[in-house]
Amino acid sequence: MNDRAVPILMYHSVATAPNEATRELSVAPEAFAEQMALLADLKFTPVTTAELARSWRDGGPLPERAVLITFDDGYEGVHRHALPVLAGHGFASTLFVSTGWISGAHDTGGGLDTMLDWGQVRDLAGAGVEIGGHSHTHPQLDQLADEALRFELVHCGEIIADELGNRPDSFAYPYGYSSRRVRHAVRETGYRQSLAVGNALARRHQGPYALQRVTVRRNTGAEEFERLVQGRAIARNFARDRALTKGYAVVRRARQACRKAIRSRV
Repeated sequence: MNDRAVPILMYHSVATAPNEATRELSVAPEAFAEQMALLADLKFTPVTTAELARSWRDGGPLPERAVLITFDDGYEGVHRHALPVLAGHGFASTLFVSTGWISGAHDTGGGLDTMLDWGQVRDLAGAGVEIGGHSHTHPQLDQLADEALRFELVHCGEIIADELGNRPDSFAYPYGYSSRRVRHAVRETGYRQSLAVGNALARRHQGPYALQRVTVRRNTGAEEFERLVQGRAIARNFARDRALTKGYAVVRRARQACRKAIRSRV
């Protein structure tokens, strides 16, 4: 069984001039091209989320230096800037779409910047990009009641199936937040694997519904990027993120307990 650690890179927007809402989690097109060239120079082989999970689940082959390139939300720059670079290298990737943010018939108006439309999503799928789910409206799933949680998961999958002809196998948690209840719901609604954040390398023992990723930001330089994909100094690079995440988790749990207490009195 293949138990090697695998870097799963989490991108969002690829844009020359992102707005303030997406700036920190965007990367410049030139930086993205440089990062992909570095992966090629280091002899990494990108695979899709489904391919990695299938290998770890069934014991199939996995490239010696596997890496995953993933994009969240569905920003237009993935088509404009990222796709030509990926195609030039022959790289596989996965795009996780929030279906209510994609321009078109299902648009809820929640997108944070210029979003893909469904024609562009179909172009990406036709070019070999795996299209996964990322909920419908991008909420914090672990804060939802059961019915609303199920709607976000099921409606997302149904829209992707209607638009592309295939139901998505892979899912990524909005904001990286999940819980045992959320992971169970993701599995029960037909997704076969799901990605969190965690800012650590992915390992088989994490299980198919809690695979961790590392965040690529606008200020991620070439040397830091090389350290990330090689698994060096990740804990140091993301120490602040982990501290903030743990602190916010406490706040979120307190808010959730208050809401439950209020509902029980109604």
